[in-house]
Amino acid sequence: MKKKISFRFHRRAFAYPYMIFLLLFVVVPLVIILVNAFLTDDGQHLTFAHFVEFFSNAGGGLTVLGNSLIIGAVTTLICLVIGYPCAYLLAKYHAGSKVLVLLFILPMWVNFLIRTLSTKAIFMALDVKLGMGTVLFGMVYNYLPYMILPLHTTLVSIDHSYIEAAEDLGADKLTVFLKTVLPLSLSGIISGITMTFIPAISTFAISEILSSSKIFLFGDAINMHFSKTTNSFGVGSVMSLVMLVLVIVANVIVNITNKDEEVKSSL
Repeated sequence: MKKKISFRFHRRAFAYPYMIFLLLFVVVPLVIILVNAFLTDDGQHLTFAHFVEFFSNAGGGLTVLGNSLIIGAVTTLICLVIGYPCAYLLAKYHAGSKVLVLLFILPMWVNFLIRTLSTKAIFMALDVKLGMGTVLFGMVYNYLPYMILPLHTTLVSIDHSYIEAAEDLGADKLTVFLKTVLPLSLSGIISGITMTFIPAISTFAISEILSSSKIFLFGDAINMHFSKTTNSFGVGSVMSLVMLVLVIVANVIVNITNKDEEVKSSL
């Protein structure tokens, strides 16, 4: 008598296509980049020459990274100064803020390249000279939602009883904000800074389009090294690994901060 073969469809089966996608388009490219960083340009021998070239600043890689870090920090600071008040007001009037939140999300539905080209067209129509100012404007415009959304989520989740307790104890509005709201929203601030800073230092299309290729950032340098004309995959791979390390460090900081906030809230 033949045994019946039972087939059970588990929910984790839905994760298999995503795991395959990650393997093919995330893990494999990272492995290729890692291998190229330690191979000569002809791919025949192992070498550390690409690391020496980058960290010795022979091709100006460290200078470009420094400039990108400065521009990324300025962009993040501007986004924080603009985004925190917006997120605070959206959270304060949460009942009627769904439409306003949608307005902040809508630009993210459009490809950032189209948004950047449209911004350039506006500057050209207004006869605005392309340069550092236009690049910062374009970066703030593109990355501001990444600052507002985590801040808004954190501010909305704050228990209002803390604010009421502070007010009952005689604290004025400024003291309530500085001593209660701001500390409780620290995790959202760090998440917003991370989500803004990392893309800002690695961008290349925004700086290239809105400066007419006058401003050269870290993402532009990586793109140049992987182009057919330059064909220096080794140095480009090293720069990509440096960017990957920055991303990992930023995520570790966010995770540590979130854990600290969870511990404080449980006490």
